[in-house]
Amino acid sequence: MQTRFILINTSHAGNVGAAARAMKTMGFEDLVLVAPRWPNVLRREETIQRASGALDVLSSARIVATLDEALDGMTHLCATAMTPRDFGPPTVAPREHFESLLKKELEPQSGQGLEPEIAQNSGVAFLFGSERFGMLNEHVYRCHACLSIPSNPQFGSLNLGAALQVIAYEWRLALGGYEVQSATPAPALADASQVAGMLAHWEQALTAIGFLDPQAPRKLMPRLNQLFNRATLTQEEIHILRGIAKLMTKSSGPDR
Repeated sequence: MQTRFILINTSHAGNVGAAARAMKTMGFEDLVLVAPRWPNVLRREETIQRASGALDVLSSARIVATLDEALDGMTHLCATAMTPRDFGPPTVAPREHFESLLKKELEPQSGQGLEPEIAQNSGVAFLFGSERFGMLNEHVYRCHACLSIPSNPQFGSLNLGAALQVIAYEWRLALGGYEVQSATPAPALADASQVAGMLAHWEQALTAIGFLDPQAPRKLMPRLNQLFNRATLTQEEIHILRGIAKLMTKSSGPDR
């Protein structure tokens, strides 16, 4: 499903850069500007700085004179308007609407017996109005839905870049999202033999310091075994615990 973000009459160059950055973080690249304040907005220094590396999105962005040009090929239009209107498309939360939209798209055509799939010619456009006066009624009326980001009822104003980031995130989430990338490599877990060896070392150390009586061990070692199993020890942690056991034995004195 093709996805397009459309900024109408954008007045601040920095917001165009912020929009490009927000789009790229969510894997989108189709950006169209309708009659922006600055004809050279895609090349302005503030735009490039706020894009923070999303220069490929800026380089492929298009500037058009009318909304009709920006909507070419789009089949489902979503307005983003905060001001309530007496007439127009239904106002819905992004997540709710996206779930409904994709469910509808995935329904197989009746009588065809085909596996459900998203129509190849589907195109979703997200429209954002000017920072100064928002979206015009005539633009909102052309849309199938008016998206409203759930926010503080007493202060729901969002910067254009921030609003676009939320919409892009919710749409990417609905499409399947991305896997979380760990900042650190997965630790190497200790196997059963390493845990057993560490426990044997600890048994010697606990005996050396007088904490464990070999003649009356009770269930100390089995309980420690269960404790360490619940901890899911890594190989590095095994080395640490063995180091502690070694120092315990050493500090008990040569006569122990």
